[in-house]
Amino acid sequence: MSDTSTNDTSTIATDDRRPTGPAPASHNVPLVFTSLLLGMLIVSLGQMIFATALPTIVADLGGVDKMSWVITVYLLTMTIGLPVYGKLGDQIGRKPLFVAAILLFLGGSVLGALSWSIDILIVSRAIQGLGGGGLIVLSQAIVADVVPARQRSRYMGVMGAVFGLSSILGPLLGGFFTEGPGWRWALWFNLPICLLTLVVAVLYLKLPTRGTGRSTDWPGTVLMVTATTALILVCSWAGNRYTWTDPVILGLAALFLICAAAFVLVELRSPHPLIPMTLFAERNFALSTAAGLIIGVAMFGTITYLPTYIQMVHGLGPTDAGLMMTPMMAGMMGTSIVVGNIVSRTGRYKWYPVVGTVIMSVGLWLISSLEAADTLLHLGAVLFVFGFGLGLCMQLLVLIVQNSFPVSMVGTATASNNFFRQIGGTLGSAIVGSLFVSRLADLMGDRIPAAASAMGPEGAEVAASFAEGSGAANSMSPEILAGLPGPLHDAIVGSYNDALVPIFLVVVPLLLIATVLLLFIREDPLKETVD
Repeated sequence: MSDTSTNDTSTIATDDRRPTGPAPASHNVPLVFTSLLLGMLIVSLGQMIFATALPTIVADLGGVDKMSWVITVYLLTMTIGLPVYGKLGDQIGRKPLFVAAILLFLGGSVLGALSWSIDILIVSRAIQGLGGGGLIVLSQAIVADVVPARQRSRYMGVMGAVFGLSSILGPLLGGFFTEGPGWRWALWFNLPICLLTLVVAVLYLKLPTRGTGRSTDWPGTVLMVTATTALILVCSWAGNRYTWTDPVILGLAALFLICAAAFVLVELRSPHPLIPMTLFAERNFALSTAAGLIIGVAMFGTITYLPTYIQMVHGLGPTDAGLMMTPMMAGMMGTSIVVGNIVSRTGRYKWYPVVGTVIMSVGLWLISSLEAADTLLHLGAVLFVFGFGLGLCMQLLVLIVQNSFPVSMVGTATASNNFFRQIGGTLGSAIVGSLFVSRLADLMGDRIPAAASAMGPEGAEVAASFAEGSGAANSMSPEILAGLPGPLHDAIVGSYNDALVPIFLVVVPLLLIATVLLLFIREDPLKETVD
């Protein structure tokens, strides 16, 4: 890589202030960056806006057993789209793909707003995710098209801050719409943002052409989609819908292993691989990607279900539950922006992700020890610690990957890195969601009869309404919970707390493994030019 960088920079004039690389001198970076931020905004809002609305959606559409899929399927299709968009962006240009991703996200939002069942809502979220994967990876790759690595950390820091801001706004807006005009407006809300993003992209997004041909790795794409889907289904269904030894789970696990192995073999022989195996020969890419996968597990596994936890355990409405996520995102936003500027000024970046994963481990351990009786102040402090560590890691890992390759490979490298991080995020969401739903059903099945028996004669009727498969248990919401008698209320609150928070303790050793991996990152000088 160093030879390529030397050859590229040897043709550049000594005045570093002049535009360099293939980006034209008239390129309007502020307008381009505005379009990218809008794209990142709607995708990250899409990840979080249903976090506070899930209990109400379940009460409206039913299907508590499918609740986790409203979020998991979004992450799944986003993950599948990442390497495809990245490879095609390097081959045919990023602008048409960026526009197509916006249109997909827009279409999914409209379908979701019109949904009449939980199944239609899940389909709409799958379409949104396909568009969201393109917006995520193309936004990051387009920044590399127009901004040198040394200055790019500032922009990546702002992108991280936008993710943090929308992660606050997502639960907050979800709560506002749920308590106001209705949860469907959380989807209608996307329309003006999508249209504004589309207009800015069409009018002002002018990118250099870097096409290397239009050959598509269809065998690799099919194998990647099949393997990823099988893996997520195993994590979502095993121990919940099916036992771990059920033929369905064993068959899906075998399908994943066969397709994953075949994918590697196909990519090694393909002239235009979807995910080139040569990427993993680059030390910083391999280490950053492995650490990013683990961080994805921790991040999405945590933030996906905390708003529901806050509503059901602390009795807050959807809007207030969204506000309670503010400390986490404030810690993330502050560190992301500040560290981004420090890295641009100093060129030093290695130790920030190392320290960040350690702080995340502490934060996750504190979350795993939460009790139903803890104060909101205590909860906010714990969430701030986790967010602070997350802000030190997320965007810098992308910068490290981009700095390791020439700009002609940035799309593929960025997409591949994001793919594995989203795999981690999808796995985290699916595993935590599956364990949460399964543990919640078991705990409520044990505790509700005991609480009902303590209520006297009227308790038998109440217990019957919460029996397995009944409508009351399937459509539980904060409003219903608030009106229950004391013993029953306390039993359900305790069940929600004890079903969720201990799961996070399992992730702490994984974050410590990520810390060890990041210790071996090689701190290469950040490139001063675009190409």
